[in-house]
Amino acid sequence: MPGALKFLSGKRTSGKWLAVPLSVALALSSSWPGKAGAQYIEAPASMAEMFELAQNATGAQSSGEQAPQDKTAAPDASPPEEGNGDSVPGTSSDDPAGQDAPASGQPESETPEADAPPSPTSNSAVEDDYVPPEIITDLAQLPFPVRKMRELILEAAKSGDVEKLRPYIGYGADVTMLSLGGIDDDPITFLKSLSGDGQGYEILAILIEVLESGFVHLDEGTDHELYVWPYYFAYPIDKLTPAQRVDLYKLVTHGDYEDMEAFGAYIFYRVGITPQGRWRFFVAGD
Repeated sequence: MPGALKFLSGKRTSGKWLAVPLSVALALSSSWPGKAGAQYIEAPASMAEMFELAQNATGAQSSGEQAPQDKTAAPDASPPEEGNGDSVPGTSSDDPAGQDAPASGQPESETPEADAPPSPTSNSAVEDDYVPPEIITDLAQLPFPVRKMRELILEAAKSGDVEKLRPYIGYGADVTMLSLGGIDDDPITFLKSLSGDGQGYEILAILIEVLESGFVHLDEGTDHELYVWPYYFAYPIDKLTPAQRVDLYKLVTHGDYEDMEAFGAYIFYRVGITPQGRWRFFVAGD
């Protein structure tokens, strides 16, 4: 029967149908106490009582309940106030995605001209009033990327496994220069070929000695800016003090020194690292 609910009598023994308007039925079903989830609810004693209860329930709903409101607030379309610290995503200077991309053909790394290692400072290339760069031994003066790269190279070298240098040598246009004339071999194979032992131990020892010496900061503020080990690279051989020559003999033999003296400059192994932490070169020669 449409619009009707089935009620049980007070004794809950026999059921009977009571036809009521749908609005009354809904009001009673929402207010009359019954067993949760049951199909039936207990009927009032009489029809008059039923309509009175329905009227009270309907009145309670109309006076005590409020229609649900949409709690989703409308977005504030007004722009952020100037100076309040807010920024538009994608345009913040801290967001790389919001910065202009390099123009087509513009290199993102250093220019090819900057890749060529600087030449050693020779006796004939300096004037009488030449002032050599400061010899730096305080590692705290290194920018963090440079200091970190130096530590990584030393850690790999001290392991005795030349293969561990591979991640820091890099590849492609950013590969570390290992020979002034370039190489055709695999970089690790080439480093092994430089060692008298054939396994790379000798070249690793030289690399450690170079990086544990004093260093110089060259061409500061230019595209060619570099941190170079050892500092002898930037000093004319004939201007080294006796104490500096002792330091040099930690790295080279007397035969090496005689060759450099004849050439007029330090031409043994040196390491260059850019301020951004790129290992630029590990080379010997002129």
